[in-house]
Amino acid sequence: MNERDYLQVALFLGGLIALTPLLGRWMAAVFAGEKTFLTPVLGGLEALIYRLSGIDARREMNWKRYLGALLVFNVLGIVTVFLIEMTQAWLPFNPQQIPNIPFALAFNTAVSFVTNTNWQAYSGESTMSYGTQMLALCVHNFLSAATGIAVALALIRGLTRRCSETLGNFWADTTRATLYVLLPLSLIFALVLVGQGVVQTFAPYTEVTTLEGAKQVIPLGPAASQIAIKQIGTNGGGFFGQNSAHPFENPTPLANFLEILAIFAIPAGLTYTFGCMAGNRRQGWAIFGAMLALFVIGFAVAWPAELAHNPATGLTASMEGKETRFGIMNSVLFATVTTDTSCGAVNCMHDSVAPLTGLVTLVNMMLGEVVFGGVGAGLYGMLIFALLTVFIAGLMVGRTPEYLGKKIEAREITWAVVAVLAPAAVILVSTAIGCVTKAGVSSIANQGPHGFSEILYAFTSAVANNGSAFAGLNANTDFYNYLTALAMFIGRFAIIVAVLAIAGSLAPKKSAPPSAGTFPTDSFTFAALLIAVVLIVGALTFFPALSLGPIVEHLLMQAGRTF
Repeated sequence: MNERDYLQVALFLGGLIALTPLLGRWMAAVFAGEKTFLTPVLGGLEALIYRLSGIDARREMNWKRYLGALLVFNVLGIVTVFLIEMTQAWLPFNPQQIPNIPFALAFNTAVSFVTNTNWQAYSGESTMSYGTQMLALCVHNFLSAATGIAVALALIRGLTRRCSETLGNFWADTTRATLYVLLPLSLIFALVLVGQGVVQTFAPYTEVTTLEGAKQVIPLGPAASQIAIKQIGTNGGGFFGQNSAHPFENPTPLANFLEILAIFAIPAGLTYTFGCMAGNRRQGWAIFGAMLALFVIGFAVAWPAELAHNPATGLTASMEGKETRFGIMNSVLFATVTTDTSCGAVNCMHDSVAPLTGLVTLVNMMLGEVVFGGVGAGLYGMLIFALLTVFIAGLMVGRTPEYLGKKIEAREITWAVVAVLAPAAVILVSTAIGCVTKAGVSSIANQGPHGFSEILYAFTSAVANNGSAFAGLNANTDFYNYLTALAMFIGRFAIIVAVLAIAGSLAPKKSAPPSAGTFPTDSFTFAALLIAVVLIVGALTFFPALSLGPIVEHLLMQAGRTF
């Protein structure tokens, strides 16, 4: 640890706190349909999109129609991406003449990018053509992020509206999220990345002669445009196989810092948007504070763990699996941030980190990706925990639980429990299947607890829609392609169904004014209780599995054993 590392962490936290109200206030205006500085530029295009699509943006939907539109939109997205992958050899923008994608891998990748997971069981530069990267993967980096934002907006409306049967219009929400938020931010960020040296070209790969006289092919492509939205939209899918460890995706320390900050920017800003839409910005800051505290706790465990002496190797502050351009602190910061969200981009190999650092990355995802989380998904995930928190608080004091004046009753809590337990069950059951089948264990690179962690990490990442991996696992097999695709689909849409059902249940309810017995949900006490509920639920659910993996690996490492 040195002064520059501490300074960079302080700049990161300061930049995040400063950006949160700026982005949050702007997004609140956009989604309320107010005029912004972009309206004169994009308002006509928005109206044209509605007219060509036959959409009446003013016609609102109840939760079932909202959910139906969302599911149809996303299933059609999976089919579209799949077809592009299966025919890319005959489509334009394929200067390297890359062949069509095998069926199982194409199916897995289609589900992956539509669910905002961006799990990649392949190396992009040798598997995907420029056309597939742009028309299939990059497009759904925008649309999957917009879908998450739309679900968060629906839940906020359910919490804040009085006696309403509707939650907004899914088509309008996704259009505005894409047109006014994701597209402008990505365009600006892409230009910044190009200025830092990220490639953006349609030229074919270049063959060069190295200093040793050998021939080497240098992959190129329109990378900057995809890198921008993969970070801003918490998607994470890399244009190149090494993701943000590749110098063409992440060439400089400044690019690295901005890519990390971009991952948290919109998820943090949405907490402020929530406060604005709730009419009480302190509500948003309470959610933000809980998320920030959980991030700091995880980073405070991972950073020293990565610097500590390793008795098994005799090394201190090992650079195994890390880029010398970034060093240990930037590697740990990136790993913590990317697993706190559903981004999954990496600038180091998580398979090589210390067991406790690996533990932090796993726990971040197992908590439900609520530590800022995916774009939109982190907010609605944390609001589910907020409902559980007020329910538990109500039980302790003997009062009917309320949140934002709405009574939280059995129906909402039942769906909240479904949202928490469904992904957890898929993680644990899928991991068990992976550990007891020949097809599951045939792909791991290590035995013992680390091999178990590789399988556990794969299914945790898939269900949490994160997409990062312990690189020691070869996931490009039929077993992992199909099973992780199923895990990604359930991990995304089981929670969305529950969230929209809760929103639909809350929207028609009256909002009661606060009284002397109301538990204030904009206070430090509430934020602290919310943090405790998130950690306790995570510990009760996953501690046995973690004990078999990174925890026992850490203890054995202290005894000088490796796997």
